[in-house]
Formats: sequence, C-alpha cells, structure tokens
Amino acid sequence: MHRLSRRSVSAILRNGGARYQNVAAPIASSTSTPFDDSNGEDGSKLRSYSVLATGGRNAIGAAAQFNMRNGLFLGYRCESTAAASDTSDPPAEKYEYQAEVSRLMDLIVHSLYSNKEVFLRELISNASDALDKLRFLSVTEPELLKDAPDLDIRVQTDKDNGIITITDTGIGMTRQELIDCLGTIAQSGTAKFLKALKACVSAKFDSKDSGGDSNLIGQFGVGFYSAYLVSDRVVVSTKSPKSDKQYVWEGEANASSYTIREETNPEKLIPRGTRLTLYLKHDDKGFAHPEKVQKLVKNYSQFVSFPIFTWQEKGFTKEVEVDEDPAEVKKDEEDGKAEKKKKTKTVVERYWDWELTNETKPIWVSLVNAVSLSGSVYHTFKPPLFFVMRNSDISWFMQLRNPKEVTTEEYNEFYKKTFNEYLDPLASSHFTTEGEVEFRSILYVPGIAPMGKDDIVNPKTKNIRLYVKRVFISDDFDGELFPRYLSFVKGVVDSNDLPLNVSREILQESRIVRIMRKRLVRKAFDMILGLSMSENRDDYDKFWENFGKHLKLGCIEDRENHKRIAPLLRFFSSQSEEEMISLDEYVENMKPDQKDIYYIASDSVTSARNTPFLERLLEKDFEVLFLVDPIDEVAVQNLKSYKEKNFIDISKEDMDLGDKNEEKEKEMKQEFGQTCDWIKKRLGEKVASVQISNRLSTSPCVLVSGKFGWSANMERLMKAQTVGDTSSLDYMRGRRVFEINPNHPIIKNLNAACNSGPDDEDALRAIDLLYDTALISSGFTPENPAQLGGKIYEMMGMALSGKWATPMVEFQQTVSQVGRTENQEAVEAEVVNPFEAGGRK
Repeated sequence: MHRLSRRSVSAILRNGGARYQNVAAPIASSTSTPFDDSNGEDGSKLRSYSVLATGGRNAIGAAAQFNMRNGLFLGYRCESTAAASDTSDPPAEKYEYQAEVSRLMDLIVHSLYSNKEVFLRELISNASDALDKLRFLSVTEPELLKDAPDLDIRVQTDKDNGIITITDTGIGMTRQELIDCLGTIAQSGTAKFLKALKACVSAKFDSKDSGGDSNLIGQFGVGFYSAYLVSDRVVVSTKSPKSDKQYVWEGEANASSYTIREETNPEKLIPRGTRLTLYLKHDDKGFAHPEKVQKLVKNYSQFVSFPIFTWQEKGFTKEVEVDEDPAEVKKDEEDGKAEKKKKTKTVVERYWDWELTNETKPIWVSLVNAVSLSGSVYHTFKPPLFFVMRNSDISWFMQLRNPKEVTTEEYNEFYKKTFNEYLDPLASSHFTTEGEVEFRSILYVPGIAPMGKDDIVNPKTKNIRLYVKRVFISDDFDGELFPRYLSFVKGVVDSNDLPLNVSREILQESRIVRIMRKRLVRKAFDMILGLSMSENRDDYDKFWENFGKHLKLGCIEDRENHKRIAPLLRFFSSQSEEEMISLDEYVENMKPDQKDIYYIASDSVTSARNTPFLERLLEKDFEVLFLVDPIDEVAVQNLKSYKEKNFIDISKEDMDLGDKNEEKEKEMKQEFGQTCDWIKKRLGEKVASVQISNRLSTSPCVLVSGKFGWSANMERLMKAQTVGDTSSLDYMRGRRVFEINPNHPIIKNLNAACNSGPDDEDALRAIDLLYDTALISSGFTPENPAQLGGKIYEMMGMALSGKWATPMVEFQQTVSQVGRTENQEAVEAEVVNPFEAGGRK
C-alpha cells in the first residue's frame, strides 16, 4: 500500500481532500458512523470506513476513506500507535446483496407457481383489492366515486388473437404508484395500504389490532407478475381519481426493463380504474376462450364480493320466413288453390354480451347492505365489508351471518351449486371458529356416495375447498385438513390468516393447520352424530349404507377419535338380524351378569347365525354382534373396548362366560382326558391341543382359533387377497384348538372306543372325519376337499347300506353272476362250424 508523508496527510486534512476528489470519495465528517452511506453523483451508495483511533480521540472520517466501489484507501500511520495497529484485526468489509432482475422474474414465473391457470385468480384478486381500497377511501372522500359509480370487474377475451383484457373500476394508480408497485418486485401496494390504514385507526382508537381483520387479498407483491405465466407482453392502462392523466405501463417477459407513457388515444381513455391487457404466448392461447375464462372465474373467484362479468356469446331463437320454390308457387296458382300460410323456420340469432359469472354468494357472509346508527344510514356497501362513520372516525368489521338465519333451502342450494350435485345433502354444519385460529366453514354429508370410484382408498380428494378471504386456493390436499376416512365430507373453509406460501397454492405445515384440522374433524363428527340422533332413522340408515366403511376405516387409522367414532357404528346381531343396532343399544340390552361385548366375524348373517360358537351364548340369552363386512373385524379389534366393555371374539380360545364350575370341569377332565390325548395323537400337528368345550350344547366339536392368531374369517380374507403374500399365512394362522362336547353321543362313542380299542380303524377314520367337519362348521377351508368328499361318501354308504334297497353284498354278487352269464353267451355265440370253400374243407 502506498504510504503518504506526514506533510501530505496534513494537507489533506486542511484542504478537505480537494486534490484527491478525482480518485476518492468525499471525506466523512467527524460525526459520521463507522459505516456511512453517502450518495455519489449518479445516486449510487458510497461506503466509507475509518481506521484511525488515536489516544482515545475519535478521528473517524478525518483520516481515511474506504470506497467499496473503487477500492481506494486513504490514511496515514501514527508512530506512537504502530504496535497497536499491527496487532489489531483487519477491518470487516460490508457488501449488499444484488439481484439480477431478469433472473428474479424468471424464478417468479417458472418456479413460484405450479399451475398456470392461477394467473387469472391473482389478477382478479388485485382488481378486487383496488375496488376495496376505493370503497375504503370513499367513506371520507365520496367524490372518488363520481366518475364511475359501479364497482365491478370485467374480463373480455379475443380467442383469435390470443388476448385477455381485465378491467376494473377501482382506485387506479398514478405514475409514481406504477413505478413503486409494478416497477418494484415484491412491493405490495395492498400491504402498504394496510399498514398505513392500521396506523391511522390505531392512533384514533388506541388499538394495536385495529384493521387487522381486513378483507384485502394480495399482500405478497408478486401476484401481478403471474401474468407472465401465460403472456409474452403485458400492458397496464390505469387512471387514478387523484390524477388528471391516464398512464400506460408496458413490459415484456424475460425483460429487465419496462416503459411508462401517458395515454393520448381518446378511444382508450377510462373514467377510473385499471385495464390489464395480456398478449398470450402461442402455447397458452387456449386461455383466451370465453368458456375457459368463465370456468376459471367460477372456480377461483366465485365468492369475490364484487360482480365479475365475462364477455360471452349468447343466442336466442326466432322464426324467419323461408322463400318458396317458384315452381311450386306457379303450380299452386294454376291449380287455383287459396293463398296458403307462408313457410317459416327456426333459427338461432348469435350475439355477444356481458354475463355475470360469480352468481353464487358465500352464505356465511351477512346480506345486510347498510349500516345504520341511531336510525340514520350513513353509507351503503355490498357485503361483507361495512364502514361505520362515527365523529369522522372510521372503523370497519366483517359482518358474519348467523347460522340460525340461514334456511335449509339456502344451504342445499349453495351445496348443489358449489359441488355440482343434484341431490340434497343429508346433513350440514355451519360454524365459525375463533381464538388462535379464526375461520368459517360449512360442511356437508352428501346424499349418495360417488359413483364409479371409491374415495376410501384415495388420500387426495377434492371435497374440501379452501378459500382465503373468499378467494379459492386449493381443493387438492393430502390429509392436511381432513383425514382420509372422512374424505366423503364436502365443504368450504374460509380463513384470513392461513400459513400459505407466496403462490398461495401450498398449505404450509404448522401448528395452526393442526389446530384447524382438529376442529374441522370434531365438527364433522358432531354433524354425523346429530344425523344419527335424528327422529328420521332412515336418514342415518342411508348414510350408513353409503359411508359406513369410511367410519370403520377411522377405527383403524385414528385412535384419537375412537370415542367419537364408536357411537356411530352399526352392526347386525343375534337379536337383530334385520335391522342394525348401535353399540349403545347393545350395551343397554346386556344382561346383568354379562361382562363383555361378544362378536363373531363371518361372510354373511346366515352363516354367522348357524355357527356352533353361538350355542351356549344363545342359551344364556347373550347378544352377539355379527361382523359380516370384511373390514368389521379389524375395526373392532382396534377399538378394543367400548364403555369399559371389552370386545370378545367367540371363535377364539379361553372364552369365559362367567359360569365356570371347577368341580365339574375336573370330573370331565378325568373322564375324557385320555380321549383328548388319543384324538390329539391322531390329529398330530393339525391342532395345538384338544380340550373340553364350555361353549357347545348341540354340536359334537368345534375348532377355535388361538388367542393371538388370525380367526377363520380373517384367514379366509387373507387368502383371497389378489396381491397378498401367502408366505405369511403359516406364521399368522395361529394355533388351532380342537374342543369337544362331552355330552354329545359321538364324543361318548369315541370315548368308549378309546377305552376298548384305540387302534380301531373305523374309530380313527371317524376322528379324521370329525376334524374335517369341524373345519367347515368353524369357518375354515379344508386343505383337501376331494379327500373329505371321499370320506363322506364312504360314511354315507355305510349308513345307508341295506336301508331302502338290496344289501350291498347281494348287489355285488348279482352283478358278478350277471357278468359271468353275459360272458358265456358271448363265447357261445362266437363258435363257428366248419365249412367248405369251393367244395373243399
């Protein structure tokens, strides 16, 4: 570094550095900060830093300058502080971030938004904000509305040239506002307006939160640039009531500059507001079709509080005369026919006109159109924003509609229009949540399940439509707002403070979202519970027929809401085979000595009713639930209990009916213990054990499942899975216990056979047949059905031998004799006498 002499430094301090103005920035004063920003001639910022500190005296700015721009350094070395200077750390350098405008625009256009069609939502939202600002300001300045009293938004398309024009009669912009808002990326005029308004109201009303619940939509400052998603060129023509001139802003995609000029063409002048013209890209000219624009407006901006008109082609029919054939006219004249009625035909006359597109209004917003104080109407506005003028002070609030004021017909009509349904919903719930999260919602239970698809297996549904300040955001969620098992519930959710990303298309995971989901789910259950308690039982029967499986899936997926799901479940039972009952009804019908809730899983009510597991339970008059839906068993197993009553599968081992007699059981074990061991030895690994049953009364035996394994019904379902893993069947099948009824004649005969001849072949075949029969009656599938059929035919032959016809032995002898006679006759018929051929033997 170049070292200046002591004399040179003195000259610099004395003359202010005039000799070095061509190479250095002006020297800062002694009162400047270590980092001082000063403007150069071209308006750029110059950064200065002082490195002089002598004897505690502040010499900042008087000895050295560090220019960030050209890297010049001016200073001197003090002899008395040389050692201190050498040991100190070098000064830190400070730089500013620099953004490349063209690259930033490219990121906004191609990375910020994932769906091109949202450009219309963003631009209409900006137009709505402009109208809202005008409505705010017109309270104290009514003259702002004189040029154009109508507040509306109009969208016109030119599909041939690929042009979309969006016009609003809002507040408009001056030349400086065009530079500030459209010329500066992420500069939000709405956010700036809200900040100023909040400060004003806070000062007047001494409230920090005044103005916080505003209805303005765009506050990110990038919504306008979504126009470049589909446009090559954008032209903004705007007229502010505060300016006498109309200005035109024009910019192109992938450009880092824009132009602003004054509008001089009298045909393009507008009284007030903004006209936005989009010149679409070649691949995006499909957005210029009137039907496409109308569809996007209805989807995204249906609930915008201002009327939105779209330019549509319409038609009407009329009758026109048809010129008759001259030959026919001449023929009629020759025939002397009387004058007949002239021929006409029906034609369609086409024309273009404005059509109101957002006809459906949000029913959660009050329809009052005026605010009255002391009997005087101060101002009239369209819902939902209202202003109250009180001693020249301004306050505003969101007037929400009381659900009690909304009729059932209004709810049903809103449901049909919003979700394109033709049937009335079974139930609806309209509520407002306040506190940490504030939102309004209307939920519906559809009248019928969707046709042609099963939403129960689809985690992403389009039944919940999310709105932020009545602007549609998304209906494509992956469980953020509603769990999968409640995907059948339809509804709208409107909030002002959801944690959305800048593009407003993605709902950010946060504590607010979790609280919101929890409250929505709770309200949905309250709505379904109200339907179940309705006097008209047919409504809930219809609901259960359509959506019962969804609630059963909730038992599996949502443990936190088991207490809300369980009262809504319905099942057939041994005492109600025609009409389903609830768990509450089952508990009310329980016997005093009944401790648990019993159930049996089967493929139908008929098979469940005839299962041998029910015999003792029916004798004791215990009610048993019939789980005939494939998902029922898994759902009940996840519930585990209801009102402190455990669910017990009567097809599992160790079932306790509460009537055990230990002395009697001991006697039975002594009498039939040897028989149980004999049967177990014959069956081998097919069963885990053979026990004396306490659940049978008329059947000789039953095959029960292990306590922790699959039941017979579950084993059947798993085998039937299309893509199931059969290798896991052996592990999950569980142990099987063969239970015998000691009071049945078959078991008594086998007991006698065990004592007299345990090696008797007939007795052993009887055990095999008894086991195979128990497999079928208990719901299991035999491993070799053909072998089982052969055993049954053999036993039938033994049982039916000689009962109605000739004994089997005589029949066989008769068949043998008849066969020998026929053979003899055949042999005798084949004997041939000798003969002569040609007179010779």
